[in-house]
Amino acid sequence: MTALTLRAPDAPDAPGTSAGGRPARLRHELRAVHALVYRDLLRLSGQRAHTALMLLHPVFYLLVLGGGLGALIPRSSLGVGYQTYLFPGMLMMTVQTPAIMVGIRLITDRQSGYLRELLMAPVSRSTLLLGLCAGGTLTAAAQGALLLGLAGVVGLPYDPVLLATLLAGMILASFTITALSLALAVTLRRAETFHTLLGVVMMPLLFLSGGFFPLDTLPGWARALAGVNPLAYAVDLLRRCVTPHVPAGRATPGIEWAGWQPPLLLEGALLLAGGALALLWAARRFNRPE
Repeated sequence: MTALTLRAPDAPDAPGTSAGGRPARLRHELRAVHALVYRDLLRLSGQRAHTALMLLHPVFYLLVLGGGLGALIPRSSLGVGYQTYLFPGMLMMTVQTPAIMVGIRLITDRQSGYLRELLMAPVSRSTLLLGLCAGGTLTAAAQGALLLGLAGVVGLPYDPVLLATLLAGMILASFTITALSLALAVTLRRAETFHTLLGVVMMPLLFLSGGFFPLDTLPGWARALAGVNPLAYAVDLLRRCVTPHVPAGRATPGIEWAGWQPPLLLEGALLLAGGALALLWAARRFNRPE
């Protein structure tokens, strides 16, 4: 594992000084966040084979499953070709795995003793958790950005506005999933329990996200569950970014509240608020003594 060094502030900039103490403390906390983000980026650049294997699964779904079912599902039923329809769901699948891995690493770091060494750094525990969340968000979004290279394969233009909005949506989704993963990780003590719980809930959440088929084709109870599924809001946000850039494309029904579809900005705000609340709760729980 990459070594992480968090230096204490120099004496003239110590937090106890009356002039400039608070800015100096803030700079010190930001350096800690930067160090944790840098560690995750180094891990990403040093594990190219692992990254490629993580991308293999969504690429396989997109090209093989999407290509096969695309010949069977008429374009008129979705408003776009099935591969185009599937693309936002595969972007979501790409970012969710590395985002969830942040929570698993937190548990394994606790078990190995690395977390105890990290907690000895002269920064607050909330800062460390924020650094973990920021690093996980960036690495997950970076892996999702690699899949944007297949936009042309599924019939989407390489439009800078489209790519920028999809990247922004993936960053937001990555933040929310990473924060939820950390909130779960600070509660659990064993990685095996974390893996078991994910195995139970992640596949249903993915299938209830609208990534593979429209939500309006589901029974009423399943649509109700989709209404509280953060992955469904993320997929719907990404798909609504895609629709205006598809020739003769039309919006496929996504998240609805009693027949009303929330605006795009409201969906983004809900994702951001959900991630922020999860991170605040995780920080409160993480601040308790080990």
